[in-house]
Amino acid sequence: MIVGVDIGGTKIAVGLVDDKGQVHARAECPTEPERGFPDGLERIAALTRGLPPVNDIPARGIGIGCTGPVFPESGIIGNVDFLPGWENAPIVAELERRFGLPVAMENDADAAALGEWMWGAGRDVRTFLYVTISTGIGVGLIVDGQLYRGVDGAHPEIGHHVIDPAGPACACGAHGCWESLASGSAMQRWFRDNAPAEHSDMNLSAREICTRADAHAKATVARTGRYLGLGLANLVTLFTPEVIAIGGGLMRRRDLFWPQIQETIQSSCGFVPREKVRLVPAALGDDVGIIGAACAWTLRYRSNQL
Repeated sequence: MIVGVDIGGTKIAVGLVDDKGQVHARAECPTEPERGFPDGLERIAALTRGLPPVNDIPARGIGIGCTGPVFPESGIIGNVDFLPGWENAPIVAELERRFGLPVAMENDADAAALGEWMWGAGRDVRTFLYVTISTGIGVGLIVDGQLYRGVDGAHPEIGHHVIDPAGPACACGAHGCWESLASGSAMQRWFRDNAPAEHSDMNLSAREICTRADAHAKATVARTGRYLGLGLANLVTLFTPEVIAIGGGLMRRRDLFWPQIQETIQSSCGFVPREKVRLVPAALGDDVGIIGAACAWTLRYRSNQL
């Protein structure tokens, strides 16, 4: 058993995962990053201690998938927009000290990509992209069975490639990056900022917007679908992978976005074999973050693949 810890901008989830990628116990809490890293660390530790043992099998280690940027080699959290005040937090060392177990950390999109590649939608393929569309947008890339890293081991922030330079400002320093246009938080912001005067309930979540049938909600969904399609079309053109798996909270309503995504790829990717790139839903569901974190630990400590 491996403990998987998934740290996102909205929630923290932990679970016990076996060597086949099955989750046997899980727990979660809101992230509430404004409470500070020490408080968040104590809640992660409490959730982990509260997991019921499975067949008296002890956990061998702890894997972390954390919204980035993070530094996997040093185990330190970087300057994360969704975790204000957590910069330079030595989360790996702190959890090792508390539990006496080896701990590994990856960016959450990289961890989820590893989980989907090993146990989900990317099994048996050489080139694989996992895209998570939730509070933000993250992408993990597997090439020839290896997690792709940039210079100094950096995670490439593909969610921040620019789509519309006249678009909204993002904390990354760019205007109109993919995340600022097509994430769940971008969807909420555009709905609120462009709501007609008669709208009394402007501060809706992305999930709530997706359930509405009024014209403004439909316009918000259509706009988000267009930008999702443009970003994914760019990935098809840039990488032409065998499989792109799409997950994350916003994709619980992928039926609203899928046709526009497919249409945009069809019309935009004329110089690559787009018909050979399979666009599929992620296979591991809501537990992909936990499973991916456990997979990151497994590959770090049980093989040399990372």
